[in-house]
Amino acid sequence: MKPSSDFDPLPLAAWEPTRLYLHLVCQIVGRTRQRLHPWLNHWWHVTLYVSPRGLTTGPIPSPAGRLQIDLDLLSHRVVIATDRGQREVALAARPIAAFYADFMRAIAELGHPCRIATTPYECGSTIPYPEDSEHATYDAAAVTRAWRVLTAIDAMFWEFRGRFLGKCSPVHFFWHSFDLAVTRFSGRVAPEPPSAPVAREAYSHEVCSAGFWFGDETLPEPAFYCYAWPVPARLDARPLPAPARWIDVGGTPQARLLYEAWRVLPDPRKALLDFLQAAYRAVADLSKWDRAAIESAK
Repeated sequence: MKPSSDFDPLPLAAWEPTRLYLHLVCQIVGRTRQRLHPWLNHWWHVTLYVSPRGLTTGPIPSPAGRLQIDLDLLSHRVVIATDRGQREVALAARPIAAFYADFMRAIAELGHPCRIATTPYECGSTIPYPEDSEHATYDAAAVTRAWRVLTAIDAMFWEFRGRFLGKCSPVHFFWHSFDLAVTRFSGRVAPEPPSAPVAREAYSHEVCSAGFWFGDETLPEPAFYCYAWPVPARLDARPLPAPARWIDVGGTPQARLLYEAWRVLPDPRKALLDFLQAAYRAVADLSKWDRAAIESAK
């Protein structure tokens, strides 16, 4: 695992135009997976995954045949592969509209034409992808640097996931919110799921969800987080290892560990696993999860 000095600083302001550009690209690719992949509970059919060279949809069992879409963040291209061949679409400093047109053309040429929602989902842009001539910044070095951090964190999240025997999500990358996440389930139905249809499906059962994101306008720096649904009383009174702390997010306590404080710790791997375990333990104990039945003895 990387020593702390190898986790590069990731100040949001230094690469925000590029981060937003990559976010929009991930939304286009992710919405394509959502359109072509059979439904999975909790919206697990829409996510991307960290791959050896970037991000991937993984295999998509489309009615027209299997395909896979890879964002190669080392050679900076999107590769669409099928049994009919493959197409490549460049990731470069050019308008999102140009990327969208080339990508949809490539998908159609490979026998998988599809229509996706074209309005960006809750990010720094409201311009429909086919009309977006404004967002055209792509710093390849910044993208690769951010991905290398993400792939190291992904490995630690998989280690954390391996400690759990109960129902648990993959470690996956949500394109709508642009964050890496892993979610543990108690096995019990949530008593009061949120009213929004998307949230109702995601939080139909009790969860403890942890993740990492690069920052956005609400928190302009990268950070790790952990939260619960439903939220047990006095969750924010439970201890967390320093420098993590509980913060209030819309009236809900969330465990938060800022990346910049974490990356310079003597043992970042241990610090992250300790943070994830402490936040999970707080949720599981207060919510009276059957920990003996759902946790690994390893």
